[in-house]
Amino acid sequence: MWIANNWKEYEVLDCSKGEKLENWGGHTLIRPDPQVIWDTERELKEWKRPSAHYHRSNRGGGEWEFFNLPEQWNIHYRDLTFNLKPFSFKHTGLFPEQAVNWDWFSDIISKSDRKLKVLNLFAYTGGATVAAAKAGAEVVHVDAAKGMVAWAKENAKLSGLENAPIRYIVDDCVKFVEREIRRGNQYDGIIMDPPSYGRGPKGEIWKIEESVYPFMKKCTELLHKKSEFFLINSYTTGLQPAVLSYMLNTLMVEKFGGKVMAEEIGLPVKKNSLVLPCGASGRWTRK
Repeated sequence: MWIANNWKEYEVLDCSKGEKLENWGGHTLIRPDPQVIWDTERELKEWKRPSAHYHRSNRGGGEWEFFNLPEQWNIHYRDLTFNLKPFSFKHTGLFPEQAVNWDWFSDIISKSDRKLKVLNLFAYTGGATVAAAKAGAEVVHVDAAKGMVAWAKENAKLSGLENAPIRYIVDDCVKFVEREIRRGNQYDGIIMDPPSYGRGPKGEIWKIEESVYPFMKKCTELLHKKSEFFLINSYTTGLQPAVLSYMLNTLMVEKFGGKVMAEEIGLPVKKNSLVLPCGASGRWTRK
């Protein structure tokens, strides 16, 4: 398992009964987590006085209950800064477990003998975009939600990257990739964090189990023989590391050579030094 254990301002304090107790830069949140199926004792005092608690509804969705949480605040990872704010469906605008992938591709980017051009698809609030740009890459950031792209720009500015070579695109990722193929554009690295389910601008249905492989195949047309990496993340139960590995091996290794690694990703739990699983990632590298 790849563990994001280099955070200084974020930690999972404990997890039990379908929820996790987190410290986000001095603010304690309780949020639901489907992986937490165990029923351990909630001994930490922070369980009783959180800054905010997201309650799931039996009808789907849920709502926040706030106690002493600011409307927004910042958190830091290495030399990166991110703006956080609680919004719909339990999220804060950042997935801390992804830091283990930021470190991985940042190392590739910073050690390259040329400036790499990276495509970040389903790019959300730009955690990977900011990390890649900070490491020295030229980044194309694509997300269908205008608000998320604006948030990504804010994160880049907070990290001192307002003048970095980042191109922000509000668009459907599939349509954008198809146009990039027609334009003949190519990239040195691709990052993607596709949703489990979604709809395109014309009502197209995205179901990850059916859509992700043909989409990844299209994306390989944007890579050239000296491209450096491909990263895919999954929070969908059916897409285990072995599935990500198989897809990357058939799509990337047969065409470009290189090697593939795939693992669960997770976060350390302070109370007991165990690891909370948080999805899976597949990585391809040319070298």
